[in-house]
Amino acid sequence: MIQEMAETLDDSGSAAPRLKQTKQNRQSQILAELNRSPSLRIADLAARLDVSTETIRRDLDELTEQGLLNRTYGGAVRPLSTEPSISERHHLLVAERERIGRAALPIIKGGRIIMIGSGSTTTHVARRIAVELRDITVITHSFGVATVLAMNPTIKVLMLPGEYHATEGANVGVHAVSFLAGFHADFAILGASGLTVDGPNEALIECGAVYSAMTMRAAETVIVADHSKFDRTFPSRYAGWQQVHHLVTDKAPSDALRAGLDANGVGLHLA
Repeated sequence: MIQEMAETLDDSGSAAPRLKQTKQNRQSQILAELNRSPSLRIADLAARLDVSTETIRRDLDELTEQGLLNRTYGGAVRPLSTEPSISERHHLLVAERERIGRAALPIIKGGRIIMIGSGSTTTHVARRIAVELRDITVITHSFGVATVLAMNPTIKVLMLPGEYHATEGANVGVHAVSFLAGFHADFAILGASGLTVDGPNEALIECGAVYSAMTMRAAETVIVADHSKFDRTFPSRYAGWQQVHHLVTDKAPSDALRAGLDANGVGLHLA
């Protein structure tokens, strides 16, 4: 470990050495933390490494320039090519996603047939649906969504067929997409890997195809995504904002993203 010496005064007033991390060592620790947790917050890193938040911001900016991470509002995430698995995402931003789940319920309460995409935030919405709604039909390709809905016996769950995608915990592929053609829903509830002025996007192209089909088969589309998705771009843009009716999130988006929502009449709901 690379360290440099600094001096502080002990209780007697004499100089006592203490260890201070170099920037190189500090940034190595930040990357190590990012390998363990796909999302980091500036305040948490500053406290853990015993430096100021401004120092952490400079570190994150430098690491972003090197392509080693991506900055988000208040923190950093893994590079775009390394979307965490569904099991990892279930442990991130839990409080924020629970609030989003609660905020989404008033929007969809009148629906009788609902399509739900895979993802950690959509699973939180499904958990609220299981508690608060009854006598509805849910069409999903996510085993996590189906599992939490199973606690409510009045909810009928239709699982899409297809190829099982292990890291997403969902069925994808041509069979899943073609199955949706035989149905119509009041609402499609979808997550996103990123949200840009062009619309919601998804890291997994296979899931993006399913989300696109759900969007086309639903009267209204509701995107549920936390603030870490703002202004991030992934390969599959599965809808334009003109196809989306509501965005439920936990913080106000950037000016450019907000302008894109407003221009297309997307209702913004802050949890």
